[in-house]
Amino acid sequence: MRGSLLLPLLAIPFANAFPANEQQSILANIAEYTELASSVFGGVPHAIEDTVRKIGKTVSKGKDVVEKWTSHVNGRDYLRQHGLVYELVTHHLFAKYQLRVTEPTLCDSSVQQYSGYLDITDGKHLFFWFFESRIDPENAPLVLWLNGGPGCSSSTGLLFELGPCNIADEGTNTTYNKYSWNTHANVIFLDQPVNVGYSYSSDGSKVDTSPVAGQDVYAFLELFLQRYPEYSKAPFHIAAESYGGTYAPNIASVIYKNNKELALAPTSDLTTINLASVILANGLTDPYIQMASVPDYVCNGPFPVYDDPEGPECSALRMKVPTCQRLIKSCYSSNSRFACVPAALYCWGQLFGPLQQTGLNPYDVRKTCDKQKDGPLCYKQMGWIETWMNNPANKKALGVNPERNFESCNMEVNQAFMFQGDGMHNAGALLPELVNDGIKLLVYAGNADMMCNYMGNERWVEALPTVFQSEFAASDPLLWVTTQGGLVAGEVRSAGGDGFTAGNVTFVNVWNAGHMVPYDQSEAALDLITRWIMDVPISVNATESALIREAKDILDRLE
Repeated sequence: MRGSLLLPLLAIPFANAFPANEQQSILANIAEYTELASSVFGGVPHAIEDTVRKIGKTVSKGKDVVEKWTSHVNGRDYLRQHGLVYELVTHHLFAKYQLRVTEPTLCDSSVQQYSGYLDITDGKHLFFWFFESRIDPENAPLVLWLNGGPGCSSSTGLLFELGPCNIADEGTNTTYNKYSWNTHANVIFLDQPVNVGYSYSSDGSKVDTSPVAGQDVYAFLELFLQRYPEYSKAPFHIAAESYGGTYAPNIASVIYKNNKELALAPTSDLTTINLASVILANGLTDPYIQMASVPDYVCNGPFPVYDDPEGPECSALRMKVPTCQRLIKSCYSSNSRFACVPAALYCWGQLFGPLQQTGLNPYDVRKTCDKQKDGPLCYKQMGWIETWMNNPANKKALGVNPERNFESCNMEVNQAFMFQGDGMHNAGALLPELVNDGIKLLVYAGNADMMCNYMGNERWVEALPTVFQSEFAASDPLLWVTTQGGLVAGEVRSAGGDGFTAGNVTFVNVWNAGHMVPYDQSEAALDLITRWIMDVPISVNATESALIREAKDILDRLE
Protein backbone atom coordinates (compact mmCIF):
# COMPACT_ATOMS: atom_id res chain seq x y z
CA MET A 1 0.00 0.00 0.00
CA ARG A 2 1.29 3.46 -0.87
CA GLY A 3 0.05 4.76 2.47
CA SER A 4 2.15 2.34 4.48
CA LEU A 5 5.24 3.48 2.60
CA LEU A 6 4.56 7.05 3.70
CA LEU A 7 4.42 6.23 7.40
CA PRO A 8 8.17 6.25 8.15
CA LEU A 9 8.58 9.45 6.15
CA LEU A 10 5.87 11.32 7.99
CA ALA A 11 6.01 10.07 11.54
CA ILE A 12 8.91 12.05 13.02
CA PRO A 13 8.48 15.46 11.33
CA PHE A 14 4.74 15.22 11.84
CA ALA A 15 5.16 14.98 15.59
CA ASN A 16 6.33 18.56 15.85
CA ALA A 17 3.67 19.96 13.57
CA PHE A 18 0.41 19.01 15.29
CA PRO A 19 -1.10 18.17 18.65
CA ALA A 20 -0.37 14.57 19.62
CA ASN A 21 -3.96 13.34 19.45
CA GLU A 22 -4.45 14.82 16.01
CA GLN A 23 -1.12 13.44 14.84
CA GLN A 24 -1.96 9.92 16.01
CA SER A 25 -5.38 10.02 14.39
CA ILE A 26 -4.00 11.06 11.02
CA LEU A 27 -1.09 8.62 11.12
CA ALA A 28 -3.40 5.76 12.07
CA ASN A 29 -5.47 6.40 8.97
CA ILE A 30 -2.75 7.53 6.58
CA ALA A 31 -3.16 4.55 4.25
CA GLU A 32 -6.87 5.24 3.93
CA TYR A 33 -6.23 8.95 3.32
CA THR A 34 -3.66 8.11 0.66
CA GLU A 35 -6.00 5.82 -1.24
CA LEU A 36 -8.86 8.31 -1.09
CA ALA A 37 -6.82 11.37 -1.93
CA SER A 38 -4.82 9.76 -4.73
CA SER A 39 -7.99 8.90 -6.60
CA VAL A 40 -9.54 12.33 -6.06
CA PHE A 41 -6.63 14.71 -6.51
CA GLY A 42 -6.97 15.85 -10.10
CA GLY A 43 -7.42 12.34 -11.47
CA VAL A 44 -10.77 10.85 -10.87
CA PRO A 45 -12.61 13.53 -9.93
CA HIS A 46 -8.62 10.89 -11.56
CA ALA A 47 17.87 18.73 -24.31
CA ILE A 48 17.42 16.72 -26.92
CA GLU A 49 19.48 13.52 -26.60
CA ASP A 50 23.04 14.56 -27.34
CA THR A 51 22.14 16.90 -30.17
CA VAL A 52 25.10 17.23 -32.44
CA ARG A 53 26.53 20.72 -32.18
CA LYS A 54 28.91 20.37 -35.06
CA ILE A 55 27.35 21.41 -38.36
CA GLY A 56 26.75 18.56 -40.75
CA LYS A 57 27.76 15.78 -38.34
CA THR A 58 25.53 12.81 -37.54
CA VAL A 59 25.53 10.52 -34.55
CA SER A 60 23.80 7.26 -33.77
CA LYS A 61 22.00 7.19 -30.43
CA GLY A 62 20.61 3.71 -30.03
CA LYS A 63 18.22 3.25 -32.92
CA ASP A 64 17.94 6.98 -33.38
CA VAL A 65 20.09 8.99 -35.77
CA VAL A 66 20.37 12.71 -35.10
CA GLU A 67 21.56 15.04 -37.83
CA LYS A 68 21.98 18.80 -37.77
CA TRP A 69 22.70 21.25 -40.57
CA THR A 70 22.42 24.90 -41.51
CA SER A 71 20.31 25.92 -44.50
CA HIS A 72 22.16 27.80 -47.23
CA VAL A 73 18.84 29.41 -48.17
CA ASN A 74 17.77 31.09 -44.93
CA GLY A 75 20.73 30.53 -42.63
CA ARG A 76 18.63 28.70 -40.04
CA ASP A 77 19.58 25.51 -38.24
CA TYR A 78 17.66 22.30 -38.81
CA LEU A 79 17.55 18.93 -37.14
CA ARG A 80 16.53 15.45 -38.21
CA GLN A 81 15.48 13.05 -35.46
CA HIS A 82 13.06 10.11 -35.26
CA GLY A 83 12.80 10.48 -39.04
CA LEU A 84 11.29 13.98 -38.54
CA VAL A 85 12.74 17.33 -39.57
CA TYR A 86 12.59 20.33 -37.23
CA GLU A 87 13.85 23.87 -37.27
CA LEU A 88 16.26 24.22 -34.35
CA VAL A 89 16.05 27.39 -32.23
CA THR A 90 18.77 28.21 -29.70
CA HIS A 91 19.80 31.23 -27.63
CA HIS A 92 23.24 31.93 -26.17
CA LEU A 93 21.76 33.07 -22.85
CA PHE A 94 19.75 29.84 -22.51
CA ALA A 95 22.42 27.28 -23.19
CA LYS A 96 20.47 24.54 -21.43
CA TYR A 97 17.41 25.01 -23.66
CA GLN A 98 16.48 24.71 -27.32
CA LEU A 99 13.32 24.51 -29.40
CA ARG A 100 12.54 21.96 -32.08
CA VAL A 101 9.80 23.39 -34.29
CA THR A 102 7.62 22.12 -37.10
CA GLU A 103 4.59 23.64 -38.84
CA PRO A 104 1.47 21.45 -38.78
CA THR A 105 -1.80 22.13 -40.56
CA LEU A 106 -4.04 19.99 -38.36
CA CYS A 107 -7.16 21.16 -36.51
CA ASP A 108 -7.52 24.47 -38.41
CA SER A 109 -5.46 24.76 -41.58
CA SER A 110 -6.58 28.37 -42.12
CA VAL A 111 -4.17 29.73 -39.48
CA GLN A 112 -0.42 29.61 -39.04
CA GLN A 113 0.67 26.92 -36.58
CA TYR A 114 3.88 25.84 -34.86
CA SER A 115 4.44 22.77 -32.73
CA GLY A 116 7.31 20.80 -31.31
CA TYR A 117 9.42 20.65 -28.19
CA LEU A 118 11.33 22.69 -25.68
CA ASP A 119 14.37 20.49 -24.99
CA ILE A 120 16.23 20.94 -21.70
CA THR A 121 19.67 19.45 -21.08
CA ASP A 122 18.50 17.76 -17.87
CA GLY A 123 16.43 15.40 -19.99
CA LYS A 124 13.07 17.21 -20.01
CA HIS A 125 11.17 17.75 -23.26
CA LEU A 126 8.00 19.88 -23.19
CA PHE A 127 5.53 19.73 -26.08
CA PHE A 128 3.83 22.87 -27.37
CA TRP A 129 1.29 23.72 -30.08
CA PHE A 130 0.72 27.30 -31.22
CA PHE A 131 -2.21 28.71 -33.22
CA GLU A 132 -2.23 32.17 -34.72
CA SER A 133 -5.31 34.35 -34.25
CA ARG A 134 -8.03 34.03 -36.86
CA ILE A 135 -8.50 37.80 -36.78
CA ASP A 136 -5.68 40.36 -37.04
CA PRO A 137 -2.88 38.11 -35.73
CA GLU A 138 -0.30 40.89 -36.10
CA ASN A 139 -2.03 42.88 -33.34
CA ALA A 140 -3.69 40.12 -31.33
CA PRO A 141 -2.67 39.42 -27.72
CA LEU A 142 -0.70 36.28 -26.90
CA VAL A 143 -2.28 33.73 -24.54
CA LEU A 144 -0.56 30.75 -22.92
CA TRP A 145 -3.04 28.04 -21.92
CA LEU A 146 -2.22 25.39 -19.32
CA ASN A 147 -4.38 22.53 -18.09
CA GLY A 148 -3.99 21.21 -14.60
CA GLY A 149 -4.49 17.89 -12.93
CA PRO A 150 -1.62 18.00 -12.09
CA GLY A 151 -0.61 15.67 -14.88
CA CYS A 152 -3.24 16.51 -17.52
CA SER A 153 -2.33 17.55 -21.04
CA SER A 154 -3.23 20.97 -22.42
CA SER A 155 -4.46 19.10 -25.47
CA THR A 156 -7.54 18.48 -23.35
CA GLY A 157 -8.19 22.21 -23.33
CA LEU A 158 -7.32 22.40 -27.01
CA LEU A 159 -9.53 19.60 -28.34
CA PHE A 160 -12.28 19.60 -25.72
CA GLU A 161 -12.72 23.20 -24.64
CA LEU A 162 -11.28 26.26 -26.33
CA GLY A 163 -9.07 25.24 -29.25
CA PRO A 164 -9.71 25.76 -32.98
CA CYS A 165 -11.21 22.29 -33.31
CA ASN A 166 -13.25 19.88 -31.17
CA ILE A 167 -12.68 16.17 -30.92
CA ALA A 168 -15.44 14.17 -32.63
CA ASP A 169 -16.51 10.74 -33.86
CA GLU A 170 -14.87 8.82 -31.01
CA GLY A 171 -11.49 10.31 -31.86
CA THR A 172 -11.42 9.63 -35.57
CA ASN A 173 -12.16 13.22 -36.52
CA THR A 174 -12.29 16.85 -35.38
CA THR A 175 -14.81 19.59 -36.11
CA TYR A 176 -14.35 23.34 -36.49
CA ASN A 177 -14.87 25.31 -33.26
CA LYS A 178 -16.34 28.71 -34.03
CA TYR A 179 -15.94 29.69 -30.37
CA SER A 180 -12.20 29.06 -30.25
CA TRP A 181 -10.14 31.44 -28.14
CA ASN A 182 -7.82 32.02 -31.09
CA THR A 183 -10.63 34.05 -32.64
CA HIS A 184 -8.98 37.20 -31.25
CA ALA A 185 -5.77 35.85 -29.69
CA ASN A 186 -2.61 34.01 -30.63
CA VAL A 187 -2.69 30.95 -28.38
CA ILE A 188 0.02 28.57 -27.15
CA PHE A 189 -0.94 25.24 -25.59
CA LEU A 190 1.90 23.82 -23.49
CA ASP A 191 2.15 20.35 -21.97
CA GLN A 192 3.92 20.78 -18.65
CA PRO A 193 5.34 19.51 -16.39
CA VAL A 194 7.45 16.80 -18.01
CA ASN A 195 5.75 13.43 -18.74
CA VAL A 196 2.38 15.08 -19.36
CA GLY A 197 0.72 14.49 -22.74
CA TYR A 198 3.40 14.36 -25.43
CA SER A 199 6.00 15.81 -23.06
CA TYR A 200 8.57 13.31 -21.85
CA SER A 201 11.80 12.69 -19.96
CA SER A 202 14.71 11.04 -21.73
CA ASP A 203 16.67 10.25 -18.58
CA GLY A 204 14.14 9.81 -15.81
CA SER A 205 14.00 13.50 -14.88
CA LYS A 206 10.79 14.72 -13.30
CA VAL A 207 9.16 17.82 -11.92
CA ASP A 208 6.93 17.52 -8.87
CA THR A 209 6.65 21.09 -7.61
CA SER A 210 5.14 24.16 -9.29
CA PRO A 211 8.04 26.59 -8.64
CA VAL A 212 10.44 24.39 -10.61
CA ALA A 213 8.23 24.61 -13.70
CA GLY A 214 8.32 28.43 -13.79
CA GLN A 215 11.87 28.87 -15.07
CA ASP A 216 11.38 26.28 -17.83
CA VAL A 217 8.28 28.08 -19.08
CA TYR A 218 10.13 31.41 -18.98
CA ALA A 219 12.94 29.96 -21.10
CA PHE A 220 10.39 28.58 -23.55
CA LEU A 221 8.76 31.98 -23.95
CA GLU A 222 12.11 33.72 -24.48
CA LEU A 223 13.16 31.28 -27.20
CA PHE A 224 9.75 31.35 -28.85
CA LEU A 225 9.49 35.15 -28.89
CA GLN A 226 13.08 35.60 -30.06
CA ARG A 227 12.31 33.34 -33.03
CA TYR A 228 8.86 34.86 -33.67
CA PRO A 229 9.23 38.50 -32.63
CA GLU A 230 5.96 39.42 -34.36
CA TYR A 231 4.16 38.07 -31.26
CA SER A 232 6.44 39.72 -28.70
CA LYS A 233 5.03 43.26 -28.60
CA ALA A 234 1.43 42.36 -27.78
CA PRO A 235 0.05 41.91 -24.24
CA PHE A 236 0.74 38.45 -22.84
CA HIS A 237 -1.79 36.56 -20.70
CA ILE A 238 -1.29 33.34 -18.73
CA ALA A 239 -4.51 31.33 -18.58
CA ALA A 240 -4.65 28.13 -16.57
CA GLU A 241 -7.39 25.76 -15.45
CA SER A 242 -7.84 23.59 -12.37
CA TYR A 243 -4.41 22.83 -10.86
CA GLY A 244 -3.26 25.59 -13.17
CA GLY A 245 -4.50 27.83 -10.38
CA THR A 246 -1.30 26.74 -8.63
CA TYR A 247 0.93 26.60 -11.74
CA ALA A 248 0.06 30.00 -13.18
CA PRO A 249 0.91 32.25 -10.20
CA ASN A 250 4.30 30.51 -9.94
CA ILE A 251 5.01 30.99 -13.66
CA ALA A 252 3.77 34.58 -13.61
CA SER A 253 6.00 35.33 -10.63
CA VAL A 254 9.09 34.07 -12.50
CA ILE A 255 8.24 36.15 -15.56
CA TYR A 256 7.58 39.22 -13.43
CA LYS A 257 10.90 38.94 -11.58
CA ASN A 258 12.86 38.39 -14.79
CA ASN A 259 11.16 41.41 -16.34
CA LYS A 260 12.20 43.49 -13.33
CA GLU A 261 15.80 42.37 -13.68
CA LEU A 262 15.70 43.12 -17.39
CA ALA A 263 14.37 46.62 -16.71
CA LEU A 264 17.38 47.30 -14.49
CA ALA A 265 19.84 45.94 -17.06
CA PRO A 266 18.25 46.16 -20.52
CA THR A 267 19.68 44.02 -23.30
CA SER A 268 18.58 43.36 -26.86
CA ASP A 269 19.45 39.71 -26.29
CA LEU A 270 16.35 39.21 -24.14
CA THR A 271 12.68 39.97 -24.74
CA THR A 272 10.59 41.73 -22.14
CA ILE A 273 7.50 39.55 -21.88
CA ASN A 274 4.58 41.97 -21.72
CA LEU A 275 2.77 40.20 -18.89
CA ALA A 276 -0.68 41.79 -18.84
CA SER A 277 -2.77 39.41 -16.76
CA VAL A 278 -3.16 36.11 -14.98
CA ILE A 279 -6.37 34.19 -15.75
CA LEU A 280 -7.36 31.36 -13.39
CA ALA A 281 -10.17 29.06 -14.47
CA ASN A 282 -11.85 26.96 -11.78
CA GLY A 283 -8.45 26.86 -10.12
CA LEU A 284 -6.93 25.59 -6.91
CA THR A 285 -5.00 28.60 -5.58
CA ASP A 286 -5.58 29.17 -1.86
CA PRO A 287 -6.53 25.77 -0.37
CA TYR A 288 -6.96 27.13 3.19
CA ILE A 289 -9.98 29.12 2.03
CA GLN A 290 -11.11 26.85 -0.78
CA MET A 291 -11.15 23.59 1.17
CA ALA A 292 -13.29 25.21 3.86
CA SER A 293 -15.89 26.09 1.23
CA VAL A 294 -16.58 22.47 0.25
CA PRO A 295 -19.37 21.82 2.82
CA ASP A 296 -20.96 25.17 2.01
CA TYR A 297 -21.02 24.37 -1.70
CA VAL A 298 -22.26 20.79 -1.54
CA CYS A 299 -24.83 21.53 1.19
CA ASN A 300 -26.01 25.06 0.43
CA GLY A 301 -24.92 25.70 -3.15
CA PRO A 302 -27.05 26.09 -6.29
CA PHE A 303 -26.87 22.32 -6.95
CA PRO A 304 -26.86 20.76 -3.45
CA VAL A 305 -25.50 17.23 -3.20
CA TYR A 306 -27.38 16.45 0.00
CA ASP A 307 -31.07 17.10 0.61
CA ASP A 308 -30.71 18.41 4.14
CA PRO A 309 -28.05 21.13 4.69
CA GLU A 310 -28.18 20.37 8.41
CA GLY A 311 -28.24 16.60 7.97
CA PRO A 312 -25.59 14.09 9.11
CA GLU A 313 -23.60 14.16 5.85
CA CYS A 314 -23.23 17.94 5.91
CA SER A 315 -22.48 17.99 9.63
CA ALA A 316 -19.76 15.35 9.15
CA LEU A 317 -18.13 17.37 6.37
CA ARG A 318 -18.16 20.57 8.41
CA MET A 319 -16.49 18.76 11.30
CA LYS A 320 -13.53 17.95 9.04
CA VAL A 321 -12.84 21.59 8.12
CA PRO A 322 -11.03 22.73 11.32
CA THR A 323 -8.49 19.89 11.14
CA CYS A 324 -8.02 20.42 7.43
CA GLN A 325 -7.37 24.13 7.93
CA ARG A 326 -4.95 23.50 10.81
CA LEU A 327 -2.95 21.18 8.60
CA ILE A 328 -2.95 23.65 5.72
CA LYS A 329 -1.96 26.50 8.02
CA SER A 330 1.04 24.49 9.14
CA CYS A 331 1.93 23.91 5.49
CA TYR A 332 1.69 27.65 4.78
CA SER A 333 3.91 28.42 7.79
CA SER A 334 6.62 25.84 7.19
CA ASN A 335 6.53 25.23 3.43
CA SER A 336 7.69 21.77 4.41
CA ARG A 337 6.76 18.66 2.53
CA PHE A 338 6.26 16.91 5.87
CA ALA A 339 3.55 19.38 6.79
CA CYS A 340 2.02 19.80 3.32
CA VAL A 341 1.64 16.13 2.34
CA PRO A 342 -0.53 15.25 5.38
CA ALA A 343 -2.64 18.34 4.68
CA ALA A 344 -3.22 17.18 1.12
CA LEU A 345 -4.02 13.61 2.11
CA TYR A 346 -6.36 14.58 4.93
CA CYS A 347 -8.24 17.37 3.16
CA TRP A 348 -8.75 15.60 -0.14
CA GLY A 349 -9.46 12.27 1.48
CA GLN A 350 -11.83 13.46 4.20
CA LEU A 351 -13.68 16.22 2.33
CA PHE A 352 -13.86 14.69 -1.14
CA GLY A 353 -13.73 10.99 -0.36
CA PRO A 354 -17.37 10.88 0.81
CA LEU A 355 -18.46 12.95 -2.20
CA GLN A 356 -17.01 10.35 -4.56
CA GLN A 357 -19.40 7.82 -3.13
CA THR A 358 -22.39 9.81 -4.38
CA GLY A 359 -21.73 8.78 -8.00
CA LEU A 360 -21.90 12.38 -9.16
CA ASN A 361 -19.54 13.92 -11.67
CA PRO A 362 -17.27 16.05 -9.45
CA TYR A 363 -16.52 18.34 -12.37
CA ASP A 364 -20.22 18.94 -13.05
CA VAL A 365 -22.36 18.12 -10.06
CA ARG A 366 -25.51 18.28 -12.18
CA LYS A 367 -24.51 14.98 -13.79
CA THR A 368 -23.76 11.44 -12.68
CA CYS A 369 -20.50 9.70 -13.53
CA ASP A 370 -20.61 6.17 -14.92
CA LYS A 371 -16.93 5.28 -15.15
CA GLN A 372 -17.65 2.23 -17.27
CA LYS A 373 -19.38 4.37 -19.87
CA ASP A 374 -17.87 7.81 -19.36
CA GLY A 375 -14.29 6.76 -18.55
CA PRO A 376 -12.23 7.34 -15.39
CA LEU A 377 -12.39 11.13 -15.80
CA CYS A 378 -16.19 11.15 -16.25
CA TYR A 379 -15.93 12.42 -19.85
CA LYS A 380 -15.73 9.89 -22.67
CA GLN A 381 -14.15 12.54 -24.87
CA MET A 382 -10.90 12.16 -22.89
CA GLY A 383 -10.54 8.73 -24.46
CA TRP A 384 -11.37 10.17 -27.87
CA ILE A 385 -8.54 12.68 -27.47
CA GLU A 386 -6.11 9.86 -26.74
CA THR A 387 -7.25 8.04 -29.89
CA TRP A 388 -6.71 11.13 -32.05
CA MET A 389 -3.37 12.11 -30.50
CA ASN A 390 -2.04 8.55 -30.87
CA ASN A 391 -2.80 8.50 -34.60
CA PRO A 392 0.65 8.06 -36.25
CA ALA A 393 -0.14 10.58 -38.98
CA ASN A 394 -1.09 13.21 -36.41
CA LYS A 395 2.06 12.53 -34.39
CA LYS A 396 4.20 12.97 -37.49
CA ALA A 397 2.50 16.25 -38.40
CA LEU A 398 3.07 17.60 -34.88
CA GLY A 399 6.72 16.59 -34.73
CA VAL A 400 6.19 13.79 -32.20
CA ASN A 401 8.16 10.56 -32.17
CA PRO A 402 5.74 7.93 -33.58
CA GLU A 403 6.74 5.58 -30.75
CA ARG A 404 5.62 8.00 -28.06
CA ASN A 405 2.29 7.21 -26.39
CA PHE A 406 -0.13 9.99 -25.47
CA GLU A 407 -2.25 9.95 -22.31
CA SER A 408 -4.74 12.69 -21.44
CA CYS A 409 -3.69 12.52 -17.78
CA ASN A 410 -0.62 10.92 -16.22
CA MET A 411 -1.50 9.68 -12.74
CA GLU A 412 2.17 9.14 -11.83
CA VAL A 413 2.76 12.87 -12.27
CA ASN A 414 -0.44 13.52 -10.35
CA GLN A 415 0.72 11.45 -7.39
CA ALA A 416 4.26 12.88 -7.50
CA PHE A 417 2.82 16.35 -6.93
CA MET A 418 0.49 14.96 -4.28
CA PHE A 419 3.35 13.42 -2.33
CA GLN A 420 5.26 16.69 -2.38
CA GLY A 421 2.21 18.45 -0.90
CA ASP A 422 2.53 20.96 -3.74
CA GLY A 423 -1.18 21.72 -3.98
CA MET A 424 -1.42 22.76 -0.34
CA HIS A 425 0.82 25.81 -0.76
CA ASN A 426 -0.79 29.23 -1.10
CA ALA A 427 -0.06 30.15 -4.71
CA GLY A 428 -2.28 33.20 -4.22
CA ALA A 429 0.42 34.73 -2.01
CA LEU A 430 2.51 35.27 -5.16
CA LEU A 431 -0.12 37.50 -6.77
CA PRO A 432 -0.42 40.74 -4.70
CA GLU A 433 3.01 42.01 -5.76
CA LEU A 434 2.05 41.56 -9.40
CA VAL A 435 -1.46 42.99 -9.06
CA ASN A 436 -0.19 46.03 -7.16
CA ASP A 437 2.22 46.68 -10.03
CA GLY A 438 -0.53 46.74 -12.67
CA ILE A 439 -0.78 43.09 -13.77
CA LYS A 440 -4.45 42.20 -13.84
CA LEU A 441 -6.16 39.17 -12.33
CA LEU A 442 -9.22 37.38 -13.68
CA VAL A 443 -10.65 34.43 -11.77
CA TYR A 444 -13.68 32.65 -13.18
CA ALA A 445 -15.51 29.51 -12.08
CA GLY A 446 -18.47 27.51 -13.30
CA ASN A 447 -21.14 27.25 -10.63
CA ALA A 448 -21.70 23.52 -11.17
CA ASP A 449 -18.08 22.55 -10.43
CA MET A 450 -17.62 20.68 -7.15
CA MET A 451 -13.83 20.22 -7.37
CA CYS A 452 -12.81 23.90 -7.30
CA ASN A 453 -16.14 25.52 -6.53
CA TYR A 454 -17.02 29.13 -7.24
CA MET A 455 -17.69 29.97 -3.57
CA GLY A 456 -14.14 29.19 -2.51
CA ASN A 457 -12.69 30.96 -5.52
CA GLU A 458 -14.68 34.11 -4.85
CA ARG A 459 -13.70 34.06 -1.17
CA TRP A 460 -9.95 33.84 -1.75
CA VAL A 461 -10.13 36.63 -4.33
CA GLU A 462 -11.96 38.81 -1.80
CA ALA A 463 -9.32 38.02 0.83
CA LEU A 464 -6.36 38.72 -1.49
CA PRO A 465 -4.35 41.55 0.12
CA THR A 466 -3.91 43.94 -2.79
CA VAL A 467 -4.48 47.68 -3.16
CA PHE A 468 -7.88 46.73 -4.61
CA GLN A 469 -9.01 44.58 -1.68
CA SER A 470 -11.36 47.05 0.01
CA GLU A 471 -12.92 48.07 -3.30
CA PHE A 472 -13.47 44.45 -4.29
CA ALA A 473 -14.92 43.57 -0.88
CA ALA A 474 -17.44 46.43 -1.23
CA SER A 475 -18.41 45.50 -4.79
CA ASP A 476 -21.81 44.06 -5.60
CA PRO A 477 -22.21 41.26 -8.15
CA LEU A 478 -23.45 42.63 -11.46
CA LEU A 479 -24.92 40.60 -14.28
CA TRP A 480 -22.91 39.57 -17.31
CA VAL A 481 -24.76 39.47 -20.62
CA THR A 482 -22.96 38.10 -23.69
CA THR A 483 -22.43 40.56 -26.52
CA GLN A 484 -23.72 38.55 -29.46
CA GLY A 485 -26.24 36.10 -28.04
CA GLY A 486 -27.62 38.28 -25.24
CA LEU A 487 -27.26 35.36 -22.81
CA VAL A 488 -27.38 36.23 -19.12
CA ALA A 489 -24.27 34.17 -18.44
CA GLY A 490 -23.38 34.91 -14.83
CA GLU A 491 -22.29 37.47 -12.25
CA VAL A 492 -19.23 39.69 -12.08
CA ARG A 493 -17.45 41.41 -9.20
CA SER A 494 -14.64 43.75 -10.09
CA ALA A 495 -12.28 46.36 -8.64
CA GLY A 496 -10.19 48.89 -10.51
CA GLY A 497 -10.91 50.61 -13.80
CA ASP A 498 -13.89 52.68 -12.58
CA GLY A 499 -16.24 50.65 -14.74
CA PHE A 500 -14.48 51.63 -17.96
CA THR A 501 -12.26 48.52 -18.18
CA ALA A 502 -12.54 44.82 -17.37
CA GLY A 503 -11.07 45.62 -13.96
CA ASN A 504 -7.78 44.97 -12.18
CA VAL A 505 -9.15 42.23 -9.93
CA THR A 506 -12.21 40.52 -11.36
CA PHE A 507 -14.19 37.44 -10.38
CA VAL A 508 -16.81 35.86 -12.64
CA ASN A 509 -19.36 33.27 -11.52
CA VAL A 510 -20.31 31.46 -14.73
CA TRP A 511 -23.81 30.07 -14.53
CA ASN A 512 -24.71 26.59 -15.73
CA ALA A 513 -21.11 25.54 -16.29
CA GLY A 514 -18.91 22.99 -14.62
CA HIS A 515 -15.16 22.70 -14.18
CA MET A 516 -14.50 23.20 -17.89
CA VAL A 517 -16.39 26.40 -18.67
CA PRO A 518 -15.48 26.63 -22.39
CA TYR A 519 -16.93 23.15 -22.89
CA ASP A 520 -20.24 23.85 -21.12
CA GLN A 521 -20.67 27.50 -22.15
CA SER A 522 -18.62 27.96 -25.34
CA GLU A 523 -20.18 31.23 -26.49
CA ALA A 524 -20.01 32.77 -23.03
CA ALA A 525 -16.40 31.69 -22.50
CA LEU A 526 -15.31 33.31 -25.76
CA ASP A 527 -17.24 36.46 -24.85
CA LEU A 528 -15.50 36.52 -21.45
CA ILE A 529 -11.95 36.04 -22.72
CA THR A 530 -12.46 38.51 -25.57
CA ARG A 531 -13.68 41.25 -23.27
CA TRP A 532 -10.87 40.55 -20.85
CA ILE A 533 -8.00 40.69 -23.33
CA MET A 534 -9.56 43.78 -24.97
CA ASP A 535 -9.96 45.31 -21.49
CA VAL A 536 -13.61 46.31 -21.81
CA PRO A 537 -16.24 45.92 -19.05
CA ILE A 538 -17.61 42.41 -18.63
CA SER A 539 -20.72 43.26 -16.63
CA VAL A 540 -23.62 45.55 -17.41
CA ASN A 541 -24.01 48.59 -15.15
CA ALA A 542 -25.88 48.52 -11.84
CA THR A 543 -29.12 49.95 -13.26
CA GLU A 544 -29.25 47.50 -16.14
CA SER A 545 -28.36 44.67 -13.80
CA ALA A 546 -31.24 45.51 -11.47
CA LEU A 547 -33.71 45.70 -14.36
CA ILE A 548 -32.57 42.36 -15.78
CA ARG A 549 -32.81 40.70 -12.37
CA GLU A 550 -36.33 42.06 -11.91
CA ALA A 551 -37.41 40.78 -15.32
CA LYS A 552 -35.80 37.40 -14.61
CA ASP A 553 -37.63 37.13 -11.27
CA ILE A 554 -40.96 37.85 -12.97
CA LEU A 555 -40.33 35.19 -15.62
CA ASP A 556 -39.29 32.66 -12.99
CA ARG A 557 -42.51 33.26 -11.04
CA LEU A 558 -44.60 32.89 -14.19
CA GLU A 559 -42.97 29.53 -14.88
